[in-house]
Amino acid sequence: MIQDNLLLVLSLLFIISILTMISGKLKIAYPIFLVISGLLISLIPGIPQITLHPDLVFLIFLPPLLYAAAWNTSWNDFWRYKRPISLLGFGLVIFTSATVAWISHLLIPDFSLAAGFLLGGIISPPDAIAATSVLQGLKVPKRAITILEGESLVNDAASLIVFRFALTAVLTGQFHIWDATQTFFVVASMGILIGLVIAHFVYAIHRFFPTTPAIDAAFTLIAPYIMYITAEHFHVSGVLSVVSGGLFLTFRSQDLFSYDARIQVLGLWDTLVFLLNGFVFILIGLQLPDIVKGMSAHSVGEAISYGVIISVATILIRIIWVFPGAYIPRMLFKSIREKEPNPGWRNILLIGWSGMRGVVSLASALAVPLTVANKQAFPHRDLILFITFVVILITLVLQGLSLKPLIRILKIKGEEKESEALQALDLRLHLARAVLAHMDGKYEKEIGSNETYKRVRDRYARMIEITQKKLEAQEGTDEGQNFLPHYRQMLLELVEVRRRELNLFRHANTFSEELIREREWELDLEEARLRR
Repeated sequence: MIQDNLLLVLSLLFIISILTMISGKLKIAYPIFLVISGLLISLIPGIPQITLHPDLVFLIFLPPLLYAAAWNTSWNDFWRYKRPISLLGFGLVIFTSATVAWISHLLIPDFSLAAGFLLGGIISPPDAIAATSVLQGLKVPKRAITILEGESLVNDAASLIVFRFALTAVLTGQFHIWDATQTFFVVASMGILIGLVIAHFVYAIHRFFPTTPAIDAAFTLIAPYIMYITAEHFHVSGVLSVVSGGLFLTFRSQDLFSYDARIQVLGLWDTLVFLLNGFVFILIGLQLPDIVKGMSAHSVGEAISYGVIISVATILIRIIWVFPGAYIPRMLFKSIREKEPNPGWRNILLIGWSGMRGVVSLASALAVPLTVANKQAFPHRDLILFITFVVILITLVLQGLSLKPLIRILKIKGEEKESEALQALDLRLHLARAVLAHMDGKYEKEIGSNETYKRVRDRYARMIEITQKKLEAQEGTDEGQNFLPHYRQMLLELVEVRRRELNLFRHANTFSEELIREREWELDLEEARLRR
């Protein structure tokens, strides 16, 4: 019954929200906590069996999550670090697939190289959502975060293409490297082209049609699905279609939305991404009983040993790749040495250790068909699925929980935070001075004769004074350090005073509810600005 499934979904969403709050209290990244919680919940007797359908992940979950990741990625940063992103997103995926194929072929009896490439394609893409959620709030270099986020935008596409080729090789028994290479570039380039074409169409709608905030929000939800489904219909990369379209739209985002549409869209996507991420991570943990039940040809002990060995190999493969990938181009090309600072071995190790696997790997494993062309059982399907689960669990829990101690041990610091804070203050100072110059040049007469104009000018003059004090505080002066916290606290108290007055007016029915809500909205925006 649909109401039973709906109740189960709503219950999971409620549990996800509660568990995420608990993970915040325990200071554990919520993807790790949700996977472990899902695993423990699945062991409770009487819990309904929940099956994660790969089509559901690829069609329902993947497009909006990729679109949101692309939307939150700076195109300038993405292009600046295109070399390391490409080396990780494409080169490392292929290297991992090939190495895992060779190791699993030697390790597991009767495990063909084609099946090994299939397993390698499944477990090759790290889940950067897990990595960035673990690193969130920690003082790590912005370059590392940008590279990890950029990698996540392209590695899913590369791994799914490898997965498709390997699956074809297993099903048909044939594989031609030249044909596969040509197809790889066609699938990737055509996926990017379709994404850009649809993104231009969406841009035109946002830019030139009389939309409302609700319509703008609706289009942002529909766009990634159109990009993905259209690309998949033509048998090209839906992932790269969504990524390319999302990156184009984020590059032109300043032209798309009005202020109220932007606020509504950002709030909508924050909630949606939280629920989708939470849902897929807890579903990973809930898959264990179904995966174990499918084990027939191998004992659980054997499967665990294979999974552990391949997990360790997967971790080492990434670390082995990142160091030559970072240093060899610097050794070969003088232009790279001149343009890019030395990343340092600590930052490289951090990127190498941030290789947690996630939902795309599990969905790919579940997408392996039950039978081959002659209706015989797909070789080692249950083992591939179990090894994938073990790799996800080990990388997510082991690497995820150890990232924070590793950062502390390596003494990695994000010096960009202080630089960005100074730049933000400097930008605010320039904007306020531009306003002051504009008013003095265009409204000099009004400022001299009209008190309202004068108050506006005085407000920006005070803003310049306050910003200068903040800059002094950044430089360590006692006056600035004593001034800023007290000033901000005073402004927050004034917001609270006005909130209490609004509540009194609401209970006394002095003013209309609509007017009170408008003033509450203004106070919400003011408080958000102060607390940021």
